[in-house]
Amino acid sequence: MQANYIELVEKARRGDRQSLNQLAAVARERLRVYVYRLTLKEDLTQEIVQESLLEMCRVLGKLKQTDRFWSWLYGIATNKLHRHHRTERALKKAAASEERRRGPLRERQGGLENLVSQELKQIVSKAMQKLRTRHKAVLVMRCYDGMSYAEIADSMGCSEFSTRMLFVRAKKSLQKELSRNGFGKGSLLAALVVFGKMTAPSEAAAAQLTIPVAATQVGVLAGLAGMATTKTAIVTAAAVGAVAIGTATTTSYLGQDARVDNPPVVATVGGHVATPLGAPSAAHEKFWYFFPEGPDGPVMLRAELRGAAGTASQQQRLQDDRANYCYQDDSVSINNHRMWLSDLSVMRLPTDSRAMTSFLSRFDGKLNDVQPVSGRGRGLLVIVERQEQDGQVRATRPLTVRHSNVLEEDYFQSDWSAGTTMVDNRDAMHAREWTYLRIHGRISGRDVAGSGRIPFTYAASREQGPWLRLTVADGTTLVDGPSGAIVQDPNGSATARYPQGTFLRGMNRPWMGLHVMDTVRRDAAEQRAAFRTELMGNGRDVRVTVVHEKMELIYTIDLEADLIRRIELLNAGTPAGHLDFEYLQDLGGDLDEFDAPARTSERTSLRQSEGLLWLVQLANGALGR
Repeated sequence: MQANYIELVEKARRGDRQSLNQLAAVARERLRVYVYRLTLKEDLTQEIVQESLLEMCRVLGKLKQTDRFWSWLYGIATNKLHRHHRTERALKKAAASEERRRGPLRERQGGLENLVSQELKQIVSKAMQKLRTRHKAVLVMRCYDGMSYAEIADSMGCSEFSTRMLFVRAKKSLQKELSRNGFGKGSLLAALVVFGKMTAPSEAAAAQLTIPVAATQVGVLAGLAGMATTKTAIVTAAAVGAVAIGTATTTSYLGQDARVDNPPVVATVGGHVATPLGAPSAAHEKFWYFFPEGPDGPVMLRAELRGAAGTASQQQRLQDDRANYCYQDDSVSINNHRMWLSDLSVMRLPTDSRAMTSFLSRFDGKLNDVQPVSGRGRGLLVIVERQEQDGQVRATRPLTVRHSNVLEEDYFQSDWSAGTTMVDNRDAMHAREWTYLRIHGRISGRDVAGSGRIPFTYAASREQGPWLRLTVADGTTLVDGPSGAIVQDPNGSATARYPQGTFLRGMNRPWMGLHVMDTVRRDAAEQRAAFRTELMGNGRDVRVTVVHEKMELIYTIDLEADLIRRIELLNAGTPAGHLDFEYLQDLGGDLDEFDAPARTSERTSLRQSEGLLWLVQLANGALGR
């Protein structure tokens, strides 16, 4: 259509017959291509086009927004086609005209044999024919005519969100039909290109046809909702009410029975720190939490934080199984650290129990900002969205999604443009995604030394699994590996056995998907141990103090590196020991000390894990007794 088609429509609306004839002539060709892609039948296409043009001429005066002419006209044609399929005449004609269709179709395809193979064209054609009319319509308008979702929504008489969902379902329906002929997931775009060339108005148009990848993408929430109609996923709206997002600044405190009296120092927002939930600068927030092994395992995170209308404030976070990305100001930073909240409050998860969130609120001073969902099992995805308008928080109900691997879906991928500047801030060990560590210290008058392996990402944890080995001066050894958490005497015999991961509690666990500051505090909350959080004077380190009875565990955590640097132990205010952590950037040289613990078949009774309080038991000489 010429650039001045709006002026042509305006004149035609006012009764200018010459303009109306010109408009009909221009609209006929574009409308014919659109309808043919829905029907693949020349005679039916001509019939629908003619009826649509007549309807256009009859009701053109009712068109109020001339810039939406094409979506309006496509809507007329689509409705005509729907009515056609609902009549007995259309059903009989569809069967009778099938053979007639093949001849014209072969003639149209004759000049395109150099573009695609006959067999492939037949498969794609058959797959498209099996789609519902609305599915074909949304694919044609979006992929071939480049119409926006808003324009398609106008054409189809539904909301923009419904149009996005319909587009997702249409793509999945087409992919399903293609898969029946042996085509994999990556064949969808190729099939759309083939179909576009087959149905192009000329060989020249077919040769020039391309479909941008962006045209096949859809918004995240719509993608998830559309996925609900497939057999590979189950989506339920969790009936948990609105998500209340607190706006108060954190004033971390300990209960009156705690032994920490100094008030906390609240961090200021920095370039690597995400805006906290509920902060005025984040008027629109979306969070996607994916738990590949269930709510008690690692979590992947995607977050979008947008400022109020009229502001340019925008930040996106993607913490997948390989790296931590932060998109802001047309630049993507790949960082060592996971996201933390700038008010130093604990990152809540929608799968947290009410008891957990209530306990956390007692000790970080932040109101419960995420209502719990009840989803369990592997492959769980939870979506939370909230928006602040006129001082009121409006939130959609959280969705829970069951899916085999959300990380492979386009709605959990980065959606920043290809030309975005990438800045890799990772050090060597974080870029490698795992490293070895050494531990040195002294607890209750006894020297302690150890080593271990720490994966920084979930993907790395599958190949370079975490393990820990600590040896005390008296010969006692603590091992946490594939055989579980075991206490061994000087002869190597097991004296106590705990669930795997027990001695990794309260230690670095970045592969779990949360900042170590949060994993430590959540480990404390699981044992109902009080805690407080303070930003240290250098602005980079944070101190987390965990209190259990008379014992205090004081963690020094590097926020940027996302690592524990030191753990100090106090007993009734008196120093009881410390552990210092060293992480290997370079893995060259002798690494014999880092032999992973071997699996053992030795069996002892399994004791209940005390979580991070195993450090308290070690200091008190009670571990394994």
